[in-house]
Amino acid sequence: MLEDKNQEKTSLAKLGEFGLINHLTKHFKIHHTSTIKGVGDDAAVISSSDKEIVITTDLLVEGVHFDLSYMPLKHLGYKAVMVNLSDVYAMNATAEQITVSIAVSNRFPLEAIEELYAGIQLACDTYKVDLIGGDTTSSTKGMLISITAIGSAKKEDIVYRNGAKPTDLIVVSGDLGGAYLGLQVLEREKQVFQVNPQSQPDLDNYTYIIERQLKPEARKDIPALLKELEVKPTSMIDISDGLSSEIMHICTQSKTGCKIYEDKLPLDPQVIATSEEFNMDSTMIALSGGEDYELLFTVSIDDYDKIKGNPNLTVIGHITEENQGMNLVTRANQEIELKAQGWSSF
Repeated sequence: MLEDKNQEKTSLAKLGEFGLINHLTKHFKIHHTSTIKGVGDDAAVISSSDKEIVITTDLLVEGVHFDLSYMPLKHLGYKAVMVNLSDVYAMNATAEQITVSIAVSNRFPLEAIEELYAGIQLACDTYKVDLIGGDTTSSTKGMLISITAIGSAKKEDIVYRNGAKPTDLIVVSGDLGGAYLGLQVLEREKQVFQVNPQSQPDLDNYTYIIERQLKPEARKDIPALLKELEVKPTSMIDISDGLSSEIMHICTQSKTGCKIYEDKLPLDPQVIATSEEFNMDSTMIALSGGEDYELLFTVSIDDYDKIKGNPNLTVIGHITEENQGMNLVTRANQEIELKAQGWSSF
């Protein structure tokens, strides 16, 4: 029987990253009682004798996730670790070990790989995690980096995405939008350099947002702060793909709606100034920019007095009933449906 060569093909872009993951894994069954949480959260969770183990992994591909024309290799190594540690902290867990696997083409000499690993080592030393293994191989398409992070937490301390309830407050650490704008500045300077290789970029006005892009910091301090404040989030996620995408993950898995208030979004003055320079809407950048690696979480309204006024935390909205939808409340008090317009590798 001849194969039908005119079968319709489904574009990966149509599914998106999370749609693809759900599609590929929906028929996988859990075979072991030690697997507490499989696919579908920031990290997997595995039980051990006295603690739960959390595991997460990310793959970074040259030309898709990073551009070496302006990303120094040492910064890349550091950032690659941060991307994974952030997912562990988003489970309210402590990161303990990582494995690192890389594939590189023959255009990279030993010295380049040493620079990459110098950044990885700095991240390990700064965040007190152990490099315990990995793999290296050759590549025909530049550089690929895969890092797996392993952490642990007491069973009662782990926070998932699916625990948000109506009236819970929505809280975010730090500020938003800086990493995306830093990327825009770097892309602009790259284009200027391509036209005139003699030009020297003046980046003094953009130091904060460029650092947010090239050397982000995972929020290890937030789980510790919340424990000190005696606050356990009802749900939590890290902001890698944009605030809109992340709160929608929480709402979808918690079967709730939400209201995010535009005038509550935390924006650094450099983000506001650069948004105006690029003629961009700072609210849209905060909602959809991504790569901030801040923590987004929900807490019971009863915990408000414990977190109010804390310089590390901002209450940006609250959880509603599912039938009220997921909305942004503008400064003009209009409600606009939130859309996931953040990063998609497809």
